[in-house]
Amino acid sequence: MSLKYAVIGTGAIGGYYGGRLANAGKDVHFLFHSDYEYVKQNGLKVDSVNGDFHISQLKAYNNTKDMPECDIVLVGLKSTNNSLLKEMLPPLLKKDTLVILIQNGLGLEEDLQKDFPELYIAGGLAFICSSKIGKGHIAHMDYGKVNIGSYSCPDQGLIDKVISDFRESGIDAQNVDLKSARWMKLVWNIPYNGMTVVLNTRTDLLMENQATEGLIRNMMLEVIRAANNTGLKQEIPESYADEMLEMTRKMTPYSPSMKLDYDARRPLEVEYIYSRPVLEAKRVGVEMTRVAMLEKQLRFINQQISGK
Repeated sequence: MSLKYAVIGTGAIGGYYGGRLANAGKDVHFLFHSDYEYVKQNGLKVDSVNGDFHISQLKAYNNTKDMPECDIVLVGLKSTNNSLLKEMLPPLLKKDTLVILIQNGLGLEEDLQKDFPELYIAGGLAFICSSKIGKGHIAHMDYGKVNIGSYSCPDQGLIDKVISDFRESGIDAQNVDLKSARWMKLVWNIPYNGMTVVLNTRTDLLMENQATEGLIRNMMLEVIRAANNTGLKQEIPESYADEMLEMTRKMTPYSPSMKLDYDARRPLEVEYIYSRPVLEAKRVGVEMTRVAMLEKQLRFINQQISGK
C-alpha cells in the first residue's frame, strides 16, 4: 500500500521531513503560504548534514481546498497557529486519515480531538536541528530522528507503514508511547527554548557557563519529577537529564525554534510547551517553580511582541 501524504506547515520541520519523503519518491503534497509562488518556480532546496537535495517539481498548493484527500497529514505548523486547523484540515480528510502533529508540548492532540472527535491522531516528536533560511530553503544542521506515537489511531499497521516510509526516506523513525515521549521531549525543550530567549543566546553558550548549565539541569529534573508523577508507563530516570546535557554539549551551536521566533518577533509557543506542563504538574501535586518562573517571563515577552 502506498500512502499519500499532505504537509501543513512547510518550514523547518515539514520542509525537511516532507522533503525527505518526496525525495525518496513518496507521494507528498505541500501547503505553502508566502513561499508558494517562489516554490512553484524554483522548487524546494534542503541543505543537510546527511546530503543536500533539491526537488524541482514539487506538488505545491496555497490552499488545502485545492489539495487531494490524503492518507497521512503531517502538521509542522507552530502550535500558535493550531486554531487554523479547524478550517484547513477538512479538505484533506478521508474516513481513516491519520493526522500526525509534529509539534512540541502537551495537550496538542487533546485539543485537536475536541474539534474532530472521529479523527485518527498521532503525535510526532522531532529530534532535529533544522531552520528555514530562505524561501523554499531549509538548512538541516544536526540530528533528524522522529518518534511517532498514537493518540487515537486504532490502526497500528498504519503507523508502522508511516515509520517504514520515513526509514526508506533516510529518516530515523521509531514507534513510542506518546505520553512518555512528549514529556521526555520537554526535558530538553523547556530549558533550552526559553532560556535562549530570555538570555538572548545560543545552546552552546548556555552550556559553557557553569551557572546556566546548573540551572538547566535543575529545570530538567523538575520536568522529570513532574512527568513521573503523572503515571507514565515507564518512569524517566533522573540520569536522562545528564544524557540531554551531554547531547547538547556535542550539538552544533544552535538557536532553537523559539529563539528564531523571538528574533523574528513572532509569537512564542508558550501555551503548550510551558503553561500546559505547569498545570499538569500542579494537577498531580508537583510545583515546577523554575519552569513556572520561566513561563511567566516568556508570557511577558510574548506580550511585548504582540503589543497587547
